[in-house]
Amino acid sequence: MKFGVIVFPGTWSDVDCHYALNKVIAQPVSYIWHRETSLAGYDCIILPGGFSCSDYMRAGAIARFAPIMAEVERFARRGGLVFGICDGFQILCQSGLLPGCLMTNNHLESCSQTVHLRVENASTPFTCQCQKGQVLQIPISHHPGYYYAGEDTLQQLEDNGQIALRYCSPKGEVTEAANLNGSLHNIAGITNKKGNVLGMMPRPERVCEGMLSGVDGSMLFQSLVADWQRRVKV
Repeated sequence: MKFGVIVFPGTWSDVDCHYALNKVIAQPVSYIWHRETSLAGYDCIILPGGFSCSDYMRAGAIARFAPIMAEVERFARRGGLVFGICDGFQILCQSGLLPGCLMTNNHLESCSQTVHLRVENASTPFTCQCQKGQVLQIPISHHPGYYYAGEDTLQQLEDNGQIALRYCSPKGEVTEAANLNGSLHNIAGITNKKGNVLGMMPRPERVCEGMLSGVDGSMLFQSLVADWQRRVKV
């Protein structure tokens, strides 16, 4: 399975994603500069975290107009897998590939710590190696991570099973105390209606090796590989 990691000016989690995919998950992966215009040959595109275009104006607002994003939009609409992490989630919302937006954390401070996430939908390509209700430990590191959408959109996300991950307690309880940025409905990650695009604020690439800090993040990348192998019957 061939992965592509898009690099914008200001991106800095691209190396972590590349390492996790190549060295830990053992899949071929290449960097893609934001001014490229082709995604030919790729099976999954990663939009990693960082400060794309210095988050000038607001997170993801300028990166959304990079030349590569027009192709990312076409790639996604054709059914290609797109995974936006942190700033990548913000870019996907700005581009319209995912609904809603990410706003400044409700306490106006940056968050940087490990959180617990409950798997709400284990049938997506990004979570198929997880169990519904499983609790993952994955770190966050963001200032604008408060997920917001109108009530109609939130209801559609709930009804369609598009909420993939929710902030929770270590026991899997969805509580206000577990929601460190104030995201509506404790949302940590959502998919588009088709299920081939995922955006999440936590950073799975940081927890892929047990010798460092854990392996829960690797389950999301392994899910992508397992789903692709099932579809192509490898």
